[in-house]
Amino acid sequence: MLFAPSYIHLAAPPFPYFLECNRTVYQPGDQHPNRNAMGKFDLLIVEQGCLYIGEEEKEWAVPAGHSLLLLPDRYHYSAKPCEEITSFTWIHFHTVGEWMIAEGDPVYARREEHFRQFLTFPYTIRVPQFGPLPHPFERSGQAEMLLQLNRARRSSAVWQQQRIFEEMLRMMDLAQLDAAGSHAVEIAEQTEAYLRNHYTEALTNTVLTDELHFHYNYLARCMKRVYGLTPMEYLTDYRLEQAKLLLLKTEFSVAAIAERTGFESTAYFSRRFTKKVGISPLRYRKRYSR
Repeated sequence: MLFAPSYIHLAAPPFPYFLECNRTVYQPGDQHPNRNAMGKFDLLIVEQGCLYIGEEEKEWAVPAGHSLLLLPDRYHYSAKPCEEITSFTWIHFHTVGEWMIAEGDPVYARREEHFRQFLTFPYTIRVPQFGPLPHPFERSGQAEMLLQLNRARRSSAVWQQQRIFEEMLRMMDLAQLDAAGSHAVEIAEQTEAYLRNHYTEALTNTVLTDELHFHYNYLARCMKRVYGLTPMEYLTDYRLEQAKLLLLKTEFSVAAIAERTGFESTAYFSRRFTKKVGISPLRYRKRYSR
């Protein structure tokens, strides 16, 4: 049975962290154990043979050179026994950040509570639930290095394993971005960088079109696809986050902060701040300043 491609979207920071790994070899007739809500992600990288495994209503035949990411809150089971010698590396990892499964492009919004907790907007790591390993991943030998570190001193291995694990996620994420349309990602990131560097200025649709050399509607489509916001929505959110920092770290007046963060007037700044945060700028300063 065929399923539409699914992607696991992981908000970072905080980045997912490595727990443990090992290699399993099944003989013909062996099968993967059934598990229910094991509480951690289980990344299976098949090196030889074919692994038959299911998760809830989905079932996969995972051949050599492919990976399958099992989710921490689902029921996993053997779809059928192995028909040949099958070896795979399994990697358990966890994240305390948000994650979700969805089809297609990233779906994370730039949420107020995420910024308050981690002082930055989340980046969405996008990993396919099932599919072929990207070519750089297969050639890198990263999985084998992870396994070898199981025999090293824990004090040094823990740092190296986390670094290697993050590099594996990076390669899988970038491969999906390339497949989804690297040009759109490139344009969205260029737009984001311009907005961050010029947020104190009077920016309009026309200014962005002239400076970035793309029609605003195209910039908006790219930003919406990658970040879930139009350029102007992103700009307003970024200005508000910079205003929060100034409210907490300086004694500037609300009017001075509105001017320094690019808002056209103090009244407009206060309205947008109150609508976004739920309280006025002055109340925010009193509540969170020490």
